Amino acid sequence: MTDMDEDGAEPAGPERSPGVKFLMVLLMGFLLTIPLFATWLLVYDRQNQSETAQQSIVSGWGGEQVFAGPKLVLPYTAPVQETVEQDGKVVTRTNTVTRDLYLAPQMVTLESELNPQIKKRAIYEVVVYDSSMSGAARFKLPDDFARNGIAMEDIDFAAAELRFGLSDARGLAGDNKVTVDGEALTLKPGKGLGETGNSGFFAWVDASRLVDGEMRADFAIRFKGNRSVTIAPHAGQTIWAVRSKWPHPSFTGSFLPETEQTRVTADGFEARYMVTNLALGTSLVSTEAGQQVMPLPAGEAGYRSPGSGGVAASATVGLIQPVDVYGQVDRAAKYGFLIIGFTFVAFLLFDLIGGVRISPVQYILIGAALVLFFVLLLAFAEIIGFALAFVAASAATIGLIAAYSASVLSSWRRAALVGGLLAGLYGMIYILLSLEAYSLLIGSLLIFAALAGVMFVTRRLDWSGSLRRTRG
Repeated sequence: MTDMDEDGAEPAGPERSPGVKFLMVLLMGFLLTIPLFATWLLVYDRQNQSETAQQSIVSGWGGEQVFAGPKLVLPYTAPVQETVEQDGKVVTRTNTVTRDLYLAPQMVTLESELNPQIKKRAIYEVVVYDSSMSGAARFKLPDDFARNGIAMEDIDFAAAELRFGLSDARGLAGDNKVTVDGEALTLKPGKGLGETGNSGFFAWVDASRLVDGEMRADFAIRFKGNRSVTIAPHAGQTIWAVRSKWPHPSFTGSFLPETEQTRVTADGFEARYMVTNLALGTSLVSTEAGQQVMPLPAGEAGYRSPGSGGVAASATVGLIQPVDVYGQVDRAAKYGFLIIGFTFVAFLLFDLIGGVRISPVQYILIGAALVLFFVLLLAFAEIIGFALAFVAASAATIGLIAAYSASVLSSWRRAALVGGLLAGLYGMIYILLSLEAYSLLIGSLLIFAALAGVMFVTRRLDWSGSLRRTRG
């Protein structure tokens, strides 16, 4: 005997078996994966547009800066033998060529202050900074200098160069000063260091005092950049103290700051790095310019050295935005199957248990409204932030589906149950998004509980026949 509707009338037309209805709902759920997948693509597209807009905003400001140095470059002469064929005979010649010897300091102390700003264009914004980098470097020939195989008389100390590396020299601003033992030097563009792709600046200096003693270089550099600043340490000991009023720092790279000397508050942060040459694993004297430091692909921390296959020595401080709306919307959209599945199950139970016939078109319209929630969430989040956007989009979706359900289910009481279910689902998803560490555990337990509830309600349902319950 078939179930009656609320008015006591039997449903018109042939009645499908519960199993057929279940398969039909399952098919429509799979069809809705197409617009749901299109929603994910929309999130990625908007994220790419955001990144393009951010790059446009900072195009004339300065990139993610990498600072290296200073290093002392000493030209030296070296004999080079070459074998050539002349008049049918093999002749070996010895030529004298000039090469560069790179000397890293015994100790470098750096102090950086990052003054953050937010640059905006339309709905997009990016964090930029104006940095003052001051410090001192102490140079001395290592005790084992003779082991390099370069004679002291072959080095032209008077023609030395003091080089600094800065990955985006367009960001250099202000009155930059460099002194050696109190004597001011004239800075020249170019001739940077290998760690920064040979981008930077240099100054000529007479380093003859290194033969019998030490040389001290003091500097004050001002440059602009965006998102992050990185140092590529190369010294016997590098000490870097960095501070800023930005309250959301990110510490990445090969080295992290000293824990006991790192402070992050709502008013800003302070951090102190200490890197020794033993940790770097490199010599202070080299005939190589250094390995270039390059950003790693998205999702990886640190910087990569081309051709090395590993991560080059670096310490990075990033000024990050605490909320990535595109990442949050993308994570929320991954729960789309969960929302659609629970909602369709609720309507299917009204159909099977409550005797309310629901057409496939009505399922599709309800599913379209559920998918549209994520589009609304993305659109609102770009303007008012994720939290308010989630409330606005969920309220609009719940109101629309509840009002439509009142007509489909012929009962405001049943529509209220649907609205309550959706409110619980959206609330659960928001909690899962907030509890990243336990989201899988909580989500799996909730799904298990929901499945157990559906199995309990339908345990006596005859899936192969018309709406007939077995007795037991």
